[in-house]
Amino acid sequence: MRHYEVTFIVDPVLSGDEVKSTAENIQAELESYGATVIAVDEVGLRQLAYSINRRSSGFYYCIEFACVVADFMGKFELNLKRNERLLRFLTVKLDKYGVKYNDDKRNGRIGKRKKATDGETTPAVAEATPAAPPAPVVVDLDA
Repeated sequence: MRHYEVTFIVDPVLSGDEVKSTAENIQAELESYGATVIAVDEVGLRQLAYSINRRSSGFYYCIEFACVVADFMGKFELNLKRNERLLRFLTVKLDKYGVKYNDDKRNGRIGKRKKATDGETTPAVAEATPAAPPAPVVVDLDA
């Protein structure tokens, strides 16, 4: 199976329900083409690096999906271009390292460090942090 990831920016002028319905419509369109949606990541409202259509922010979404044959991709991207609610989109084919990275990120093995309620790091984070180097040995040559 081929794995893909489509990231798109939704116009921030829309209401919250319209933003979510836009993402759900894109997800439903992928499923109608026979793709399997693996994960939907709602990144949220972010500032843009430069203005697009006089907008300085946008709602970011990232959908990871898999399909056997990607012959629908041209039609899918044409529909994204025609969608007036979207500011920009980018579709990327993932290699095995990208798939592994996304899986690790979803399962919490990569990303922000999480603190336990008592203030100590969780065991998964403690195992991932490298041990401190041993202290240098000081030898007194005058003795």
